[in-house]
Parts: sequence; C-alpha cells; structure tokens
Amino acid sequence: MLELFAKANLPTMAGNFVIYVFKNDENKDHAVIVKGDVKGRQDIPVRIHSECLTGDVLGSRRCDCRDQLIKSLVYLGKQDYGMLIYLRQEGRGIGLLNKIKAYSLQDQGYDTVEANVQLGLPIDQREYSFAVDVLKYFGINSIKLMTNNPAKIDFLAKANITVSERIPIRSEPTEYDEFYLSTKKIRMGHQL
Repeated sequence: MLELFAKANLPTMAGNFVIYVFKNDENKDHAVIVKGDVKGRQDIPVRIHSECLTGDVLGSRRCDCRDQLIKSLVYLGKQDYGMLIYLRQEGRGIGLLNKIKAYSLQDQGYDTVEANVQLGLPIDQREYSFAVDVLKYFGINSIKLMTNNPAKIDFLAKANITVSERIPIRSEPTEYDEFYLSTKKIRMGHQL
C-alpha cells in the first residue's frame, strides 16, 4: 500500500518541481519529482531511477548513473509535465555494502555481472512495483519511459503500464566506465 508522507516545492538547477515522498509496504521512503500537473495524463515522460550514492551524490565516474539522473532532470525541466521516480535500491538492489564489495572485485578484473555472481548475489535485484504504484496513484497508465534498460519496459508491460515510447539517455563513455557500459550492453541487454 502506497502512502504519501510529504510534499513540497523543489526548485533545482534543472527547473521547478514538486517532490513527493511516499512509503511502501517495505517501509522504504522513495522520492517522486514531478513537473507540472500529471494527474490523469497519459504518455508523459517518466524516468525511473535507482539510487546510486557513489554516482548520483559523489560523482563517481565508474558508472553513468549521475549522467542519466542529471540529463533526465534537465529534460523534464524543459517539459510542461513529467516525472522522475527515485527508487531507494542502491547497487541494482544489493545495497551499498555489497556494491562496494563488487567494486573491489571489479578492481581485480571482474565485470559488474561477474562481481555480483562472485558475491552470491543476483545480477540485478531491482524491483519496480513501487513505480507502478506511483503511476497508478497519479492515474497514469501510459508513459514515455526514459531508459536504456529493456527490463524496465518488460516489467511495466506486465503491470499493465503502456510504454508508448522509449526515450534513450545517451552518455559518452569515459575511460572509467567504458567497460561497465559495454558489460551492461552485452550481458544485460541495455540499449546504449
């Protein structure tokens, strides 16, 4: 069950938004950043972004997470309406501690998939039910999804959310994330 706990104006470098904080049955608080009046609208641009402390906050160059987050906010800031759903599921759902352990294995030559396997963890443990609940809360059943990850599209389709368009998020690879991005494309099917 989705419960709204707080709502406030959120002026950002990308534009003016409203931030909502919801809690779900797992008692995790997730943020939803909204541009304009989205209630009942269809085919709105939506980014479903999973938390990445190292990238989003610290600016790590090992991944493209911050780049995707900033590009999404800038894009949404230019629209009349749209939404960014920020899910608290660090490290593809494995948590910060395991993510740093996986980084250590990557420093030894493992790719991001192999590192999770070495730790006895799933390759990708993220779950998007909260995003579906948020869309239903706002009366939205058709979106333009900002993603490179076909698994998100598949999950939403199974939950009866129509993805009428995929909006790719393009990042230029760096010397630090080129191997990571290549692994996501080849081993996880990301559309980069």
